[in-house]
Amino acid sequence: MTGLPLEDADGGGRYPGFSALAQAKHWDRATAAVVQSRLGLPPDVRFFSPAEEAAARALFDLLLDQHAEPRVPVVNLVDARLAEEETDGWHYDNMPRDGEAWRASLAGLDQEARVREGCAFALLSRDGQARLLQDICDLDRELWQGMPADRVWGLWTRYACTAFYSHPLAWDEIGFAGPAYPRGYKNLGVDRLEPFEVRDVRPGADPTHGDNR
Repeated sequence: MTGLPLEDADGGGRYPGFSALAQAKHWDRATAAVVQSRLGLPPDVRFFSPAEEAAARALFDLLLDQHAEPRVPVVNLVDARLAEEETDGWHYDNMPRDGEAWRASLAGLDQEARVREGCAFALLSRDGQARLLQDICDLDRELWQGMPADRVWGLWTRYACTAFYSHPLAWDEIGFAGPAYPRGYKNLGVDRLEPFEVRDVRPGADPTHGDNR
């Protein structure tokens, strides 16, 4: 259920010394401006209420295994999408529209946490949060808070992953050098690195589990 832990800002985990931003000189001006803007102050929260924001932060930290700085500001990035109604342009016919589904699911997390422990989801222990999320995941196609649990899970992970992997900190963690435009790539093929790429020092590690770090 956890994601990629960020170890430090220069890829000092699986790709030591690697930094996607070191390639900025090869990007055109517009591309560089877009990427570098993601490292500035995150956008203010406009869509989520304070209670929804707290639940969303706890949810994203757990889904993405972000428990220390530097963090990718996932909740701010997701909030900005929802505030601007920049959704994927579709939703399942057995689910509300994305904004409504987010509000309902975050309220559902708080409601279920209060039934279990008498507090909001964000105030549960990390283990308590993980158990609650695992129970929802295990429901598969059964209903949770009036919505199919697998669809809710897909909503959460789809938005979380889109926001997380749009950020240069996440690129450093996975050894991704960022946009290939206009330079492109020349060493095409399996295990053929570009001069600016860094080889994975733990190629057998499972990137979805912190225990393999």
